[in-house]
Amino acid sequence: MAKLDQINERILHELSRDGRLSNLDLAERVGLSPSACLRRVQELERTGIIQGYKAVLNRAALGQGFTVYIAVGLSEHTKADQTGFEWAVANAPEVRECHNVTGTVEYLLRVEVADLAAYKTFHTDVLGTLPQVSSLTSYVVMDSPKDARAC
Repeated sequence: MAKLDQINERILHELSRDGRLSNLDLAERVGLSPSACLRRVQELERTGIIQGYKAVLNRAALGQGFTVYIAVGLSEHTKADQTGFEWAVANAPEVRECHNVTGTVEYLLRVEVADLAAYKTFHTDVLGTLPQVSSLTSYVVMDSPKDARAC
């Protein structure tokens, strides 16, 4: 694992804010030569600390601005039921995140759709048809004053 000294932490901070930052600009911001900065970034990538770079999309502009978190309880706690459920949500484009969690439910989903009607269709026609599901509790997002995924 790459050593996380103050410079590596600054590199990670800057790249998490702007993954398209050029190596030259990054080096200037963290106080390194471009070659030393590039070596550090490559080491952070090689060790898996930096897993990749992505575009942050404006879901509302794409017509998917209605966000719902759903707590999902399974009827059985078998490996087969978990695998079946996970396969189903992996193939549902509305599901942006799926987390296996501890507590009174097994999964927490983040779903993004166009509006309440689209969510009702997804809730009924997708989640409602899965034999593994015993309970669904929906939490509609009204606002997100902090969302570190979009940084």
